[in-house]
Amino acid sequence: MLKHLFQGFNGSVWMRLWNGTSLKLGNAEHDDSRPQFTLVCRSPGVVRSMVLGRDPLRLAEAYFRGDIDVEGDFFAALSLKDHLRSIRMSSRDRLSTLLAALRLPSSAGEAPNTASDRNTLHGRGVKAHSKSENRDAIAFHYDVSNEFYALWLDEAMVYSCAYFESPAVDLAQAQQAKLDHICRKLQLKPGERLLDIGCGWGALIIHAAQHYGVHAHGVTLSRHQFTKAQQRIDEAGLQDRVTVELRDYRDLQGEAIYDKVASVGMFEHVGLKNLPVYFATVQRLLKPAGLFLNHGITNFTEGWNKTLSTEFINRFIFPDGQLDTISNVQHVMERADFEIADVESLRPHYALTLRHWVSRLEQNHKRALEHVSESTYRIWRLYMAACALEFEAGEIGVYQVLASKRAAGSTMIPLTRRYMYP
Repeated sequence: MLKHLFQGFNGSVWMRLWNGTSLKLGNAEHDDSRPQFTLVCRSPGVVRSMVLGRDPLRLAEAYFRGDIDVEGDFFAALSLKDHLRSIRMSSRDRLSTLLAALRLPSSAGEAPNTASDRNTLHGRGVKAHSKSENRDAIAFHYDVSNEFYALWLDEAMVYSCAYFESPAVDLAQAQQAKLDHICRKLQLKPGERLLDIGCGWGALIIHAAQHYGVHAHGVTLSRHQFTKAQQRIDEAGLQDRVTVELRDYRDLQGEAIYDKVASVGMFEHVGLKNLPVYFATVQRLLKPAGLFLNHGITNFTEGWNKTLSTEFINRFIFPDGQLDTISNVQHVMERADFEIADVESLRPHYALTLRHWVSRLEQNHKRALEHVSESTYRIWRLYMAACALEFEAGEIGVYQVLASKRAAGSTMIPLTRRYMYP
């Protein structure tokens, strides 16, 4: 049955079964070269569920539970996703496969999803992107453990796409380069007021205050991030110039308060229906001719339709995550009366960033288990590796959009882009 399912796979893969039997599968199964990875299947119930189950994410959940494992190149193993989605069988082949699966025992290790398992692994569904839903979704993703994030992020704990001069640059240098790139694009000057919506652990607001002399304020919905950011501000002695608060962006008060606004890796949580509210809020808070930099992930198709990828993201990673095309995002910004000044794609940079994160996470596997469960470790490993491949394939993108609040006859944007680079 397994040989039949993998007969269209262009390559070879070892599969080791629960009884010690090893199979070499795929079109190149007779090739003597060693496959890049081995799939380990620890119970017949897993194969039974793979064939009979209705949930398309059952394989991912089996990996999270440890019923399926990968030995060797994890990124290469993820290439099986495309093959599994492409399997087409005749009615006769389908029937014979189902009958073969039914003959496999289901009680030896199927490890059905209990209510406690699902509550641990699954985020609560988000429908309206209300303040309470967004707060719960942020807590699900970001309040895992500060110590867990610190194991695989850079020293400044920048949780967004880095900026690489070359692939040889290390992660810490690339993240510092990204912070500088943002600050230069915003043309930050001493004494200006900067708002960071979704400030994470405070890296940008601290960097902007230390190196560009601004007064910076950050907001986040994550209690763990808020606590760590406040600690870092205190340690840096920046209490007089940098502040952070636990607040929803919709609750920010005032008009024409800030000279510059940045949002890095946050607007993916807003919800497509709420994008007009999001951009209108930034518009209200900015001074006339003020600059706004929005850095975020985009999709290659319009809207956020239900697919295997979107279901995976919303179930296990970002319950409130929704993406759209860059053209649609810019359209909403222009409707909010922003003038688009510059758009930069950073897609190759995020692929590199994610590969760094996956490598660092794998190197710290044992230490990670001091802070999270094995299932959580596996979720993050799979999520980040799969995202790296999607960025490399162009299925998702990431853009920095620089815009200004319209003001008659005035603009802060220089005539050339030379100012963006050191």
